[in-house]
Amino acid sequence: MPPSSFLYVLRRLLTGAHGRGLHAKATAAASAFTALFLLASSLVIVPVERGAPQATITTYPRALWWSIETATTVGYGDTYPVTAWGRVIAAFVMLVGIATFSIVTAAIATWFVNNAARDARRLAADAGRLGQSGEREAEEAFRALHDRFDRLEHALTNSTAPGTQDGPGRRQGRGAPGDDRRGDTGREGT
Repeated sequence: MPPSSFLYVLRRLLTGAHGRGLHAKATAAASAFTALFLLASSLVIVPVERGAPQATITTYPRALWWSIETATTVGYGDTYPVTAWGRVIAAFVMLVGIATFSIVTAAIATWFVNNAARDARRLAADAGRLGQSGEREAEEAFRALHDRFDRLEHALTNSTAPGTQDGPGRRQGRGAPGDDRRGDTGREGT
């Protein structure tokens, strides 16, 4: 079964480690109660509706079909109760169906949220461990880079003798202001 199928999720919910929680037990109990209630309401509504004029729920198979479509709130309109007691039974079937689907939906949502929360806690713990080690690695890399720049600066300052290379702020071919080296003629502008 593929991991995205509903039956796979339901099986993991009911049999997995997280399936032993209260929400899974509530889902199983609500589903079992609903199935028994639908069977019982189908048995009860047949005698209530059978003798009524224009009754559509006259056999047990039709009553079972009616109870399933009423509990799931589909309501095709092909079968419906016509007596007052039949409508009272229908109201209870509707309420039980809505409650069951609410419980099942909440249980599945809780399962997904619990899995997401567990994954988030695991990722946070991993990020914390990586953050600490990453911080140390960044600090070591920064120190190594700083040492390298210090060596480069030291090498540049020791190899540059005054007057042998143009330093910062000096123009190529011309001396610094106040220096006697001013180009070809010795005077500017001539």
